[in-house]
Amino acid sequence: MKNHTGILLLLFFGVLMGALDISIVGPAIPSIGEALNVPEKQLTWIFSIYILFSLIGISFMAKLSDLFGRRWIYIIALIIFGIGSLVVSLSDNITWLLAGRSIQGFGAAGIFPIASAVIGDIFPVEKRGRALGLIGAVFGIAFIIGPFIAGFMLMYFSWNVLFLINIPIVIVLIIASAFLLPTKPVAEATKIDWTGMVMIAIILGAFAVAINLIDADNLERMGKWPILPLILVVLILTPLMIMLEYSNKAPVFNVRLFNSPQIRLVGFIAFGIGLFQSAIVFLPSFSVLTFGVDPSSASFMLLPVVFIAAVGSPVSGRLVDRVGSRAVIVFGLLVATVAFYLLSLMGEDLSLFYISGGLLGLGLSMRAALNYIMLNEVGAEERASTQGILIIFISVGHLSGAAIIGVITASSWGAAMGFSYAFLGMAGLSLILFISSFFLKSRKAELKIEN
Repeated sequence: MKNHTGILLLLFFGVLMGALDISIVGPAIPSIGEALNVPEKQLTWIFSIYILFSLIGISFMAKLSDLFGRRWIYIIALIIFGIGSLVVSLSDNITWLLAGRSIQGFGAAGIFPIASAVIGDIFPVEKRGRALGLIGAVFGIAFIIGPFIAGFMLMYFSWNVLFLINIPIVIVLIIASAFLLPTKPVAEATKIDWTGMVMIAIILGAFAVAINLIDADNLERMGKWPILPLILVVLILTPLMIMLEYSNKAPVFNVRLFNSPQIRLVGFIAFGIGLFQSAIVFLPSFSVLTFGVDPSSASFMLLPVVFIAAVGSPVSGRLVDRVGSRAVIVFGLLVATVAFYLLSLMGEDLSLFYISGGLLGLGLSMRAALNYIMLNEVGAEERASTQGILIIFISVGHLSGAAIIGVITASSWGAAMGFSYAFLGMAGLSLILFISSFFLKSRKAELKIEN
C-alpha cells in the first residue's frame, strides 16, 4: 500500500467521528431532555448505551475483519454507524433515541479496533508508533472540540442536527474506504465462533449494566435485583467462557494469547489505564467541591488534561519508534503516579490542580505504546482481535474505576477525603504498574520481530 497518508487520514476521521459522538452528548443532553420530555435519570443512558454496545460488538467486528478483510468490515461498520445516526436524528421519543445510540455504538465497535489493525498491516514495525500515536490523539482532540462544536451548533440548530451531520461524513468515508483500504483477509476462513461471541456479549453487557446501576448513595442495592443477578452472571460465565475459548481452534477471544507474559502485562496495564481515565471523569466534581466553581466552569478546567493528552499522543508515538514501547510506558506511568499523588494531597491549591492535570494528561498519552505491543506480539490474522481485546480491558477498567471512585466518595469519610483516598489509591496502582512495566521487552527485542 503506497497511499499511507490517505489511509491514515481516512482512519483518523473515522475514529474522530466515533469519538465525537461520545463527547458531543454532554452539552446536548439538556436540549434532548427538554425536547423529548425525558427524566434526568434516563438521560444518562444516552451515553452509557453507546459505550455498552460498542463494548459488546468489539470482539465480533474485530474477528470478522481478520477473517473477511479490513475494507468490507470497516465499510459495514460505517454503514451501521450511519444508520444509527439517522435513527437518533429522527427520534421523537427516548426509545428510538436509545435504539439509535445502540446501533451507533455497535458500528463504532468496528471502527476503533480496525483502525489500529490496518496500521499494523501497512506499516513496518519501526514506523508503527507514530501512526498509532496519531490515532491515539483523536480521543483527546474529540473531547477538546466536541463540547465546543455541540455548543456552537445548538445555538443555531436543534439537537437532531448533531447526529444528522454524520450521514454525509459516513458517505465520504465509505467511498474513500472502497478505494484505499486493503481487501485481502489476513486469517484463514473458519467457522465463526458464535458461542464465544454470544458469551462475551452477555458477560460484558451484564457487567456494564450492573456497574451503571450501582448507586453510591444506596449501596444496599448491590445485593438485590437486578445488580446481584447480573454480577452472578459475570462470575459464572467468565470462567466457562475462558474454558470454551481455550479449547476452540478459532476463538473470537483467543485466551491462549495470555500465555505470553508480554500480553498479560499489557492487559494489566490497560486495565489500569482504564481506571485512571475514569478518575478524569470525576475531576469536574472534585473542582466544584474543592474550589467552589460552577459545573460548567469545572468542565473547562479539564482542558490541560485533554489538551496535553492530545498533543502528547503523537509525540509518544514517535518516541515509540525511536526508543521503544517500554521506555514510553515506564515514563508515562511514572508521570501518572506523580500526578495522582499530587492530587491526593493538593488541598485548595489551584495551580497545583492544573499542574497535576497536565501531568495526568501526559502520563495517559502513552496508550499508543500498548497498541504497538499488541500488534507486534501477534500475527496479521490476530491484529484486529487483539486490538479489540485491548479496548475491552481499558473499558472494563474505566467502568470499574467509575464505580469504585463513586463508592469511595460517597463513603462515611465524606466526598473531600474520599477523593483524596481514591487518588492516593490510583497513585499506588500506578506505582505497581510502573515497576511491572520494566519487565516489558526492550527496543532491541521489539525490532527482532518480523514485520
